[in-house]
Amino acid sequence: MRPWIKRTFIGLFSATVLLGGLSACGHGHHRGGWQMSDADAQKMRERMIDRVSRELTLDDAQKQRLGVLADKLREQRLALVGSASDPRAELQALVTGTTFDRTRAQALVEAKTNAVRTKSPEVIAAMADFYDSLKPDQQQKVREFMAKRRSGWRG
Repeated sequence: MRPWIKRTFIGLFSATVLLGGLSACGHGHHRGGWQMSDADAQKMRERMIDRVSRELTLDDAQKQRLGVLADKLREQRLALVGSASDPRAELQALVTGTTFDRTRAQALVEAKTNAVRTKSPEVIAAMADFYDSLKPDQQQKVREFMAKRRSGWRG
């Protein structure tokens, strides 16, 4: 795999996990629950697809592939969050006793790792299908956007 493609996938995956985690924390915290409602998730999905469609001037087939990518990212995010209603409480439970609960911590890590391992191929395939469907000028816009966002993360 070419290095820039590999970096792109790693960057997108990392951003997805980070943004998914932050949106789960920020959104659910105010409403008393951890996960975003299906209606809110659908609204966010539609706004994202609309914005990306306008920025890149996507055709219908490209919009459909972007929709599949959005769905796969949501599935992975939900798999990472898991069935816990409050992941923060799960982490706090590791330090409630006089010793750190290593077994429970390892189980949490394995569950999250397994979620990434099982869902990542679908996310990568959806991202590749979407990106490969873009015209060269659209791909260039994606690269420019990522380069601009990357420089902002450095500090």
